Amino acid sequence: MTRPHRSRPRRHPGPPDRRGAGRPDAGALRGDSDALAARLRELDGAGYGAYKGLAGHWRMDGFDLQVRSVQSDPFAPPSRLRVTVPAATAGLPAALYAGPVRARAASGFLARALRGALGGTGLRVDAGGQEVLERSALRVEADGTVVAELAVPLPGRGRRIAGHAAAEALTADLPRAVRTALRWESADRGAAEDFVTTVQDAGALRDALAGRGLVAFVADGAVLPRASGVDDRPLAGAVPFAAPESLRVTLDTPNRGPVTGMGVPEGVTLIVGGGYHGKSTLLRALETGVYDHVPGDGRELVVARADVVSVRAEDERAVTRVDVRAFVADLPSGRPTGDFSTESASGSTSQAASTVEALEAGAGVLLIDEDTSATNVMIRDERMRALIAAEPLIPFVDRVRPLHRGRGVSSVLVMGGSGDYLDRADTVILLQDYAVSEITARAREIAGYADEAADVAFPGHRHRVFDPRSVDPHARGRRRVSARERGRLTFGADDVDLSAVAQLADASQTTGVGLALAHLDLDGVPLAVALDRLEEDLVRGGPAAIAHGSLADLAVPRRHEVAAALNRLRAARVAGHAENSQM
Repeated sequence: MTRPHRSRPRRHPGPPDRRGAGRPDAGALRGDSDALAARLRELDGAGYGAYKGLAGHWRMDGFDLQVRSVQSDPFAPPSRLRVTVPAATAGLPAALYAGPVRARAASGFLARALRGALGGTGLRVDAGGQEVLERSALRVEADGTVVAELAVPLPGRGRRIAGHAAAEALTADLPRAVRTALRWESADRGAAEDFVTTVQDAGALRDALAGRGLVAFVADGAVLPRASGVDDRPLAGAVPFAAPESLRVTLDTPNRGPVTGMGVPEGVTLIVGGGYHGKSTLLRALETGVYDHVPGDGRELVVARADVVSVRAEDERAVTRVDVRAFVADLPSGRPTGDFSTESASGSTSQAASTVEALEAGAGVLLIDEDTSATNVMIRDERMRALIAAEPLIPFVDRVRPLHRGRGVSSVLVMGGSGDYLDRADTVILLQDYAVSEITARAREIAGYADEAADVAFPGHRHRVFDPRSVDPHARGRRRVSARERGRLTFGADDVDLSAVAQLADASQTTGVGLALAHLDLDGVPLAVALDRLEEDLVRGGPAAIAHGSLADLAVPRRHEVAAALNRLRAARVAGHAENSQM
C-alpha cells in the first residue's frame, strides 16, 4: 500500500505532570559530588520543597548525574535521575554492543547488574524480568556511552528533608553502584558475554523460522514449567524438553553453533493430552517465545515468530465496528456482522472479534487454548448441528484450515476435550507426563480426513480507519499515560483493561503500549498502515520515539499489543473502513 503524505504532526501525550520539577534550569551544571553532598546536608530539616533546587547536572566521579525531576512531597511519585557514563570510563568492548540485537542485550545485562548493585538502597532502575526487552531505563549508545534512568524517593522525615540520608544515597550509594555495575573493569565479563550471546542466538533462531517453514522452535533441554503463577523463573526439578524424532530439526546460531529441538511447522498444529500433562505450559512458552529470555530462564532457546498472537475469549469487552462475518452470520436482530459493535461482548463474540482484530494487525500465527476459549466459537458437533439449524456462529473448526490454505495464517491449538480438530490438523503433538510425541498418523486413523474440497474460503475483512481525535489522551482533560500494573493502562481519562492480552511482558511494556497508542498516526489510514509506521519509528528511534518527554519507565511494545489496547479503548471511534480493504 502506498503511504499517503502525512498532513499533520504526530500526536503525543504531552509532557508528564511536572509539578515539583526542579528549578533552576534542569540543564544547568550545578557542581561536583562534594558540592552536592554539602548542599544536601545544608538542606537537612528544611521543608521538603527545597529539594527542587537540586535540579540540573552534577559532575560526579566518572559520570554525570542529572536530576531531571523532583517530587513535590514524600508521597508523590519518585524523583527521576539520569546517569551518563562516558564511553572511555565505561570501557565496554565494541563487540559487546555491536548491532541492535547485541546493544539491546548489553543494555539488558547492565540494567540487571545495576539493579543488583543498588540493592538495599532507595534507588531503583527498571531492569525487567525474564524477558530481554528494549527499555528506556538503560541504553548503550553507538559510541559505548552508557545512559541509565533511575527513580529515587528522596528521603524525608514527615515533610522535612532528611539531608544526610539523601547525601548518602546520591553521593555514596549511587557512585558505588555505578562503579560496580557500569564499568567493564569491574563487570562480570563472562556473565556479560553469556547474556549477549544468548540473546543473539535466540534472535538468530527466530530469524531462521520462516525460511524453514516453522512458526516456533523449542530446543532440546529447555525447561518450560514456571516456578509458580507469580514467579516466572524456571521450576526446579522440571522435566527437560526433548523433541520427538519426527519433528526434530537443527538450526544454526552464531555462537552456540547447531541447536537441535522441535520445530513447530506452519499449518494447523494441535497440542493434545490429559489435564496437567503440560499442554498449556507448552503453549505459554510459545506465547513468550516472541521475546528473548535471560540465561538460566530455561526458555532461552524457545522462540516463536514475531507475528504470533494469542487469542482468547474476553467477556464484557467492547467491540468497535469489527467485520466478524467469518465467525458470525446474520443475527436474529438483523444487526450487521460486517460492521459489528457492542459495549459488552459475550465470550463467543469477543473471541471472534479478537481473532479478526489480530488478523487486521498482521498476525501470521494464532495461539488458542481451549481453557481460555468460548466453546461455541471453537466447536459445534454433528448432533448439535442436526438439532439446531439456526445458529449464527460459525465455529473456528470450520475456518482454521481455510485460514491457512487461503490466507497463510497458521494456528496452534491446545485441545483436550474435543476431537473435532483432529481431521483438520496437519500436525498433532501429544503431551504426556511432560514428554512430547507426534501422533498425527494415529489421530488420522481415528478421525479420518476432512474433505478439503468442502472447505469454504476464509472471507476477507474490512480494515478500519480510526478517528484520531477519539484516540487522544488530551481529549477529556487528563494527559496521563501510565500503567498501574501489567494489565491496566491509564490513557487520559480512560482505564483500559488489558488483563486478557496474554503477551504483555510487564507494566513498563504496558506503559510503552500507552505511549505508542498516543503516538500512532491514525489520520485517514487503515490501522495496519499506522502500525507499520509505528514499527518504523521504533526501529529508528527506540523508546525515545514514543516517549515525547515522558519520564516514565517504558519497554518497547509489539504492534499487536498496541492494536489490542486500541481495540479495548472504549473511547475509540472508527470513522469508516478503507476502500479495497477486503483482504
